[in-house]
Amino acid sequence: MDPADKPQGGDGHGMAVLDIKMLGDPILRTVARQLTREQLADASTQAFIDDLVDTMHAARGAGIAAPQVGRDLSIAVVHIEDNPRYPYKPNVPLTVFVNPRITPLTRATASVYEGCLSVPGIRGRVDRFMRVRVDAWDRRGRELSFEARGLTAGTFQHEFDHLQGVLFVDRVTDPTTLSTWDNFEAHHRDAFVKEALAIQAKFGQ
Repeated sequence: MDPADKPQGGDGHGMAVLDIKMLGDPILRTVARQLTREQLADASTQAFIDDLVDTMHAARGAGIAAPQVGRDLSIAVVHIEDNPRYPYKPNVPLTVFVNPRITPLTRATASVYEGCLSVPGIRGRVDRFMRVRVDAWDRRGRELSFEARGLTAGTFQHEFDHLQGVLFVDRVTDPTTLSTWDNFEAHHRDAFVKEALAIQAKFGQ
């Protein structure tokens, strides 16, 4: 992790856990606003990024996007480190994405179970591209451009969808796959973990 991507908490700003907006809140259906580098460098934006990271960690999420905490800004963060909610997901270092764009690099997709902090207690299957290019700025306005594969590619697609007003439930093509979290754990988790490991073996990270 680049030291510049670590939560700052400076300038007298103590990091805060923000309220997560839930399904039905209009902000989740809003297309987020692109930022200029000047706006990104503003102390209030940097403090907000710290709060966004803190909120993701407090909720034990794999990622979170600004609209999920009520801000229509094109900012998302991802951090996966042996996450107990998603034990099959490969680790991803804490990364801040500003104005991200995602480009599929293959037509190959896989059906994966997804959940969302803004749709609590529900999981469902979504088809995600298994190889994508990610272009964005980091929190300092530096260019990011890299390829992601497998479940990690799916994670980025999920988070960046939020910046277009799209939720994972919009992409569930078979509603019979919708499940409460408890029933996913009881009836589907073991089989899906095997699928997830096979996806990673096939497509990598």
